Amino acid sequence: MTDLIQAAAAKRVAELVDELNKHRRAYYEGNTVLISDAEYDAMLHELQVLESQHPELITGDSPTQTVGGAANQAFAPVEHLERMMSLDNVFSFDEFKTWAERAGSGPYLCELKIDGLAINLRYLNGQLVSAATRGDGVVGEDVTANVLTIASIPKKLAGKNHPAQVEVRGEIYFALDDFAKLNAGLVAEGKAPFANPRNSASGSLRQKDPKVTATRPLKMLVHGIGAWPDAPAANQSEMYALLKSWGLPTSDRVSVVNTVDEVLKYIADFEAHRHDLEHEIDGVVVKIDNLARQRELGFTSRAPRWAIAYKYAPEQVNTKLVDIKVSVGRTGRATPYAVVEPVKVAGSVVEFATLHNQDVVKAKGVLIGDTVVLRKAGDVIPEILGPVIELRDGSERAFVMPSTCPACNSPLAPSSEGDVDLRCQNAKSCPAQLRERIAYIGSRGVLDIEALGYVAATALTQPIAPEGAGLKSEAKLFDLTLDDLLPIRTTVLDADSGLPKLDEDGNPKIVEFFKKKDGTPAEVALKLLRNLEDAKTRPLWRILVALSIRHVGPVAARALASHFGSLDEIFGATEAELSEVDGVGPTLAQSLTEWIAVDWHKEIIDSWRAAGVVLEIEGHAGPGASTNDGIFSGMSIVATGSLKQFTRDQIEEAIISNGGKAASSVSKKTSFVIAGENAGSKLAKAEELGVEVIDEDEFIKRLAK
Repeated sequence: MTDLIQAAAAKRVAELVDELNKHRRAYYEGNTVLISDAEYDAMLHELQVLESQHPELITGDSPTQTVGGAANQAFAPVEHLERMMSLDNVFSFDEFKTWAERAGSGPYLCELKIDGLAINLRYLNGQLVSAATRGDGVVGEDVTANVLTIASIPKKLAGKNHPAQVEVRGEIYFALDDFAKLNAGLVAEGKAPFANPRNSASGSLRQKDPKVTATRPLKMLVHGIGAWPDAPAANQSEMYALLKSWGLPTSDRVSVVNTVDEVLKYIADFEAHRHDLEHEIDGVVVKIDNLARQRELGFTSRAPRWAIAYKYAPEQVNTKLVDIKVSVGRTGRATPYAVVEPVKVAGSVVEFATLHNQDVVKAKGVLIGDTVVLRKAGDVIPEILGPVIELRDGSERAFVMPSTCPACNSPLAPSSEGDVDLRCQNAKSCPAQLRERIAYIGSRGVLDIEALGYVAATALTQPIAPEGAGLKSEAKLFDLTLDDLLPIRTTVLDADSGLPKLDEDGNPKIVEFFKKKDGTPAEVALKLLRNLEDAKTRPLWRILVALSIRHVGPVAARALASHFGSLDEIFGATEAELSEVDGVGPTLAQSLTEWIAVDWHKEIIDSWRAAGVVLEIEGHAGPGASTNDGIFSGMSIVATGSLKQFTRDQIEEAIISNGGKAASSVSKKTSFVIAGENAGSKLAKAEELGVEVIDEDEFIKRLAK
């Protein structure tokens, strides 16, 4: 039995070494990713476990014993003065605590783990003489000519008293906005796009012609040093400060902390706010700050013992693009979306991903049938970053945008000259548009009708029986009765795709949504009618937002409601009068006047008024009369982080109803910032600018005054 176990382990180790090395070559030498980081990490972990159980199976070419990949023969080899190591990974707080127990107590230096390409810069007496990729850790590729085109990397160090020789290590990366623009440009030129920002950074730096690299907006941040005999610093953080004084790009997000709990807080804070950053990160790097202790701890065969990478849960995976379909939203906008093979990412199974519009599909260079890189940023709708070109087999096909609406067969066309979006021209009767508008009315940010969710909106707008049931427009929403609701039978649709959900037999799932099996009203029916009655007295600005007028969001609606005081005054104003309102402008003013000129839109307002919906602000003195004479009058206030006693809508309502402006970003004009738990970049910006920061309790005290 022991021999059989040994043979099985040897076979599996050989398979894993071959597979992992194949993907390392693709990653380090081919600038491409054939599998997701999560799949790679899982295979590497399995290999580490097997090798720990059977150390006699460890070979010299095992990925657990080596760093990076071989240098590309297209570039001259450069031998690093000091070996460029990799980093070991941990994936949980418990695993990090185990590492910290081995490494010893702080101070710890914490920095973001940028998903880019490692670079080694060699300076002689302050002059850049070579730049090389990691390669296998000993020998890298000479990319000096290309690095000289990167504006943020100094060719000559600032200041004085530079060492005779020093190696500076860092990460070269692509900002997310620059990555999107680069791919769009490549596709427009008929070239293959990059699958993700890391590949784009690697491919851009390793161009044979430096002139091509010069056109790519690459950036760099320093994350360490290599050879530097007798470095004049006791800690790595001091080293960073010295490198910064020489003009080298260092991160302002580096933090030195003393305890493990403080490290874990840093990790958690940036995990919560990782999508506020201008570049992608896949974790946090934690180092012992003291350089003498770093030397004492030393290295394994491939990684320092004094540093560890805490890897976040993967938010990028590879999956198959099965199809591209088109959905229609509440303003008629036709949006392509991807149907992908179900895949788990960021804690949930994803089957659909956004593609925005037909130009974005073209810019990303994706074909139906591609293996694609899919990204899910927290709670944000999943999106496709790009295709894995190397895995194409010729069966893929291009997406063709339809010319008619998939919901009602009406023409799709731009609503105005220069509009890249195509819109269904059947605004009144398109069932998809009506469903989305009704669901929007019920959403928390509009009329907050709890029982009017997506399924209820579908039932009301697309009943399959009886004939004539349901809503034909928003006009009769507030006239609904139990007699209207109970007979309705409907197909249940998926909220992401708009496609019918299927029952156990594979048929569309049909329900009597508002009625129990015994024929009595379901709680959702009774609750909907109660919610609708409550919604009749919502603030005027919310009623205005509920009309789904293009360009009219909460900020503009609040300004209009505050200035005019009633819907009659708003829709009776001229474009010039509307444009004078702060935050409105000519485009939005034109949208308002065009909307009210449509007969069936007027029917909505008349019907809502007849049903008892309040369409004015009680006691408002008329156009131009301010209702914002509260304690925050004239103040710009920003709320950030998680608040305990307010939702995001409630804190904004409290600010605005007391005369203030609920701003979304911090500037010198910000009066103060309300900071809750896990406040991130906005809090840091406020502290940098010297803007007053208060907590939730202090805000409540000021409200009471």
